[in-house]
Amino acid sequence: MTTNSYNPYQVYEVEQQPDLRIMLMRYARKWPWFVISLVLALAGAYVYLLYQPPVYKVHASLLIKDDKKKGLSGDGIMKELNLFGSNKVIENEIEILTSFTLMDRVVTNLGLDVRYYIPTGTYNREVYEESPIRIILEKPNSQIYTNELEITFVNDKVIQLNGTTYPVNQSIKTPYGQLRVFTRKPINSTTSPVVATVKPHSKAVTGYLSSLKVEPGLKESSVLEMSLSESVPDKGEIILNQLIAEYNKEAISDKNQEANNMLRFIEERLGLISGELATVEKEVESYKSNEGITDLSAQAQTFLTNVRENDVQLNEVTMRINGLAEIERYIHNQSGDKSIAPATLSLSDPVLTGLLAKVSDLELKRDETSRVMAPNSPMIQSLDSQIKALKASINENIQNMRQQLVSSRNHLLANNRRIESMIRTVPGKERALLNITRQQAIKNGLYTYLLQKREETALSAASAVSDSRIVDKPRTDDIPVEPVKKTTFLLFGIVGLLLPIGFISARDMFNNRVLRRSDVEEATQTPILGEIVKSQQNSGDNLVFKSRMQSVIGEQIRALRTNLQFMRSHPTNSQVLLFTSSISGEGKSFISLNLGASLALVDRSTVILEMDMRKPKLHQSLHMENRAGLSNYLIGEATIDELLRPIPGYENYYIITAGPLPPNPAELLMSPRLAQLFDELKERFDYVLVDSPPVGLVTDSQLIAPFADATMYLVRHDHTPKNHLKMVDALYREQRFQKLNIILNGVGEGESYYYSYGYGNYYSDDDSNKKRRLGSGK
Repeated sequence: MTTNSYNPYQVYEVEQQPDLRIMLMRYARKWPWFVISLVLALAGAYVYLLYQPPVYKVHASLLIKDDKKKGLSGDGIMKELNLFGSNKVIENEIEILTSFTLMDRVVTNLGLDVRYYIPTGTYNREVYEESPIRIILEKPNSQIYTNELEITFVNDKVIQLNGTTYPVNQSIKTPYGQLRVFTRKPINSTTSPVVATVKPHSKAVTGYLSSLKVEPGLKESSVLEMSLSESVPDKGEIILNQLIAEYNKEAISDKNQEANNMLRFIEERLGLISGELATVEKEVESYKSNEGITDLSAQAQTFLTNVRENDVQLNEVTMRINGLAEIERYIHNQSGDKSIAPATLSLSDPVLTGLLAKVSDLELKRDETSRVMAPNSPMIQSLDSQIKALKASINENIQNMRQQLVSSRNHLLANNRRIESMIRTVPGKERALLNITRQQAIKNGLYTYLLQKREETALSAASAVSDSRIVDKPRTDDIPVEPVKKTTFLLFGIVGLLLPIGFISARDMFNNRVLRRSDVEEATQTPILGEIVKSQQNSGDNLVFKSRMQSVIGEQIRALRTNLQFMRSHPTNSQVLLFTSSISGEGKSFISLNLGASLALVDRSTVILEMDMRKPKLHQSLHMENRAGLSNYLIGEATIDELLRPIPGYENYYIITAGPLPPNPAELLMSPRLAQLFDELKERFDYVLVDSPPVGLVTDSQLIAPFADATMYLVRHDHTPKNHLKMVDALYREQRFQKLNIILNGVGEGESYYYSYGYGNYYSDDDSNKKRRLGSGK
């Protein structure tokens, strides 16, 4: 039994790793697709840019002053200990500048929830300062957020809003709610129409926040770089200016909070002292009038002077003790509770005043930070721990001061008792007047002191300035940041190039036909004998092999002829070669006809049999008549000598045509005369080539197979379905054909690299055959 373990020696198969140039060759063949796609993509980019409004970037820079860096204050010492650094301060200011609250004020003050457009030929161009009107939303309804407001101008007092006439500069009721349209410029019937759109206030604020960026400058500086993307440059500059103004206003308000608390405390004390002073003065006046007293004795004056001085000191000590109690209540509040900083005007201790100032600053900073951070954030916890530590130090300082003040108060009370015992020696009337005058002097001194402190505090509040300074005023770049023309054209161009690649790749992906050598190698273990490139000629003449033919296809046919030597079972016996395929149109006739011509040209007597008696094509390729042929021989009506016909232009090359088409080709091929036919031909010819029908359609080839020494199975590029390769593999494994081999036919230009070799440039200098890519026919 004949085995099918043959593996021909393929001398031309030198494996090459395909590089990028080779892989792109298969796409280069479709270059018109790429040109058309690229042109359409660039045209699309041009049209796209016509309908895209330009977006500009507005820049500004803001310096955040850091007073804590000056001197050796308590805050500076804490800064040295890295309790809170400048970078955290900058981050806090960034969060404040990008907060919803601040932008909400800007949108409200500038009316940015309404946008104004002037229609152009391609898109509606947004305007701000150029808009001749402003719309005030008094009582809008939900319809205003989903509809455009088209405004045309009738005259200087009347407008049309979506076709309805309304007066300007008045409150009007519309289907969109109660509005007011103000004119900012003189208007008339020739003024360009305006289209207005309204967004919900919160969405408008969020939209502007998304286009705002605030970033720190250099690492060691406290300068903030602000930028805003906006389609209207003057509008962007106004927004940044207003944002900075609101930020400074908020900063000054926070700085004046302590001064306002102190002023409120002083005003309350002044009201109380003023009433008490008026009461005492009336008592002095009434007593002198009733008793007829005009002056005191020298002794009484001395007592009065001593008592006044002692009482003033005692009152100051008492106020300090009361102030310490108020401070003690303040520091006992939990960190993070909203509390008013106590007044410290009666306290002169610099250490305590400094500690209170630090706590006030930290609580102010915590209040600012809590607006933009969660309560459990590390920054809030760090500030809480610092406040707690400082309040513990203040509490310890208060206890020490309290002991000193209580001791001083006891000493002053003892002096009072001593002086009062001496006053008792003064006559009764003078003693009573002395007591009343003493109260008047105390109240008058305290009232004068409070008035002085009120003026100092008011002056401090009036002179408060923001801790920021504008370094660069808002300015707009000349070149828009969106859309970038070069980038747009580049992206559209890339898409234009990728579309054909994607289409070709998708077509290959969904194509169930053989496209590469690897498709064959993965589906079957059948040896591949050779490859034939795709033909570029349309003459219909399948016999192209000539003597001394210098072309790719010529070398490929010669390679097939050479491989036939390794398929012989006997070096001198005749060889019968069967050519078949899966379906029609895979090039059996072309390959068999030209391989026979190459054998005849090396003095090998060759005959080719047109045994496809269902659709014979060889005689048509050779422009011969299909007269008597194989069908006549198989039914015993003709001999071989009567059927042999020489092929013009070739010696030792003959053909036996199919003859009249029989009604039962399969039954005819089972005739005993078929074996007799091959025996006679093998005695007279070195090679017998059989052009048989496709295996996948009829059984004719399998009936001829036992008489063949080798079988050439044609697989055509982009024609043979991949599922037919499973049949090839089954035929090879079941050994239904002798020495079954595959010939890859119709390989396209550049595709030969995927089939492991190429002759594309070898014959490029041949004048008569410049880069001819000949290939299979039918």
